[in-house]
Amino acid sequence: MPREAFAVTLKMLRLQHGLTQQELAEQLGISAVTISGYELGRREPSIEILERIADCFGVSVDYLLGRTNN
Repeated sequence: MPREAFAVTLKMLRLQHGLTQQELAEQLGISAVTISGYELGRREPSIEILERIADCFGVSVDYLLGRTNN
């Protein structure tokens, strides 16, 4: 998974939606430390979490991974 693209996209989407890391973590059922790790490019989400993130923001998994601009 292209970590940098995902990290940047996740943070951008979170901020655009006015969410803190803690708020997003609660919506996804994971910890804020995990969100921080994703945004810093230190951790990669499982497929299940990646799908939850995409659903949360109404985007595709490909968009989260930087494979498309749609």
